[in-house]
Amino acid sequence: MDFSSSKAERRNFQRVRVKVYGRFMLEDRTEHPCQVLDMSPGNVLLRTDIVAQPAEKVIAYIDHIGRIEGVVTRTQQDGFAMTILASDRKKDKLAAQLTWLANKHELDLPEDRRHERLAPRNPMSILRLADGRQYQCRIIDLSLSGAALEIDVRPAIGTQVTLGTMRGQVVRHFEDGCAIEFAVVQRAESLEAEFSGARAS
Repeated sequence: MDFSSSKAERRNFQRVRVKVYGRFMLEDRTEHPCQVLDMSPGNVLLRTDIVAQPAEKVIAYIDHIGRIEGVVTRTQQDGFAMTILASDRKKDKLAAQLTWLANKHELDLPEDRRHERLAPRNPMSILRLADGRQYQCRIIDLSLSGAALEIDVRPAIGTQVTLGTMRGQVVRHFEDGCAIEFAVVQRAESLEAEFSGARAS
């Protein structure tokens, strides 16, 4: 799945089937668990035990995505759909994150599937190329085998890079950055030490 078509299409129409979890807060300030069934930069369908009311404002915190706000547009027996209220810049970021989620199986190794993915408490890091150039980046998603980075440059696929002290290579590009695969599968403890106390998300 790629969101590199027209911006209007990317923001409003392309839905991705993803299986991620989170929590949402209703207008009465109560919080409840949810699961994303599909999502685009402009809409999301949530499976929930508690169903919100049409036109109700909802704030959700979604794993690997972060905080989103929206308005309920449709309800069903096991959940509801809502329109995401966000700036164009935020929707572009959502597109990049959804592209990553839709394609992350390409990066996952068997070892990954036995572990939670990790969310660094400080997502800012430095990506270094073999020729000494270095670029600030933001870690969108982190696992034992690799990471998705929001970064202004897109080194060629196959380029050898170092993220912090972790060696790896670029394996994919997406809207706002690239994905890298580590040279060796990391231990969770190493990632925690490297990225300021990463924690299971």
